[in-house]
Amino acid sequence: MSLTPYTSQQPVDDFGLRSSDLMYSAALAATTDTTLTIPGKAPRYKAVIKVDANLVWVALNATAAVPAGTSFAATTSELVSDNQTLCREVKAGDVLHFYTATATTNVSVVLYTVGTNN
Repeated sequence: MSLTPYTSQQPVDDFGLRSSDLMYSAALAATTDTTLTIPGKAPRYKAVIKVDANLVWVALNATAAVPAGTSFAATTSELVSDNQTLCREVKAGDVLHFYTATATTNVSVVLYTVGTNN
């Protein structure tokens, strides 16, 4: 199995990305921290995260959580809204955490290797 490289000039909507050998999906349970450990096949990846018609909070190496209140506060989590694509760089061994208030929220994570020339 070969690893699919990420090319830094790809558009943000992910059109034109090659198919990857590292694709993951889950139907998240409501109010449950669900995790994905990044495999060690390469040192770094671009993780392309897609969510269906619900809201998901995602955190890197920390438990994902919803906002704490009506005032702005520091957080470990980032919101991915419905039908949105989020791309973040991750390292082998990192753990992505996902949290939603809505049962059976579908999430997809596709990993693309990042080479030393990116």
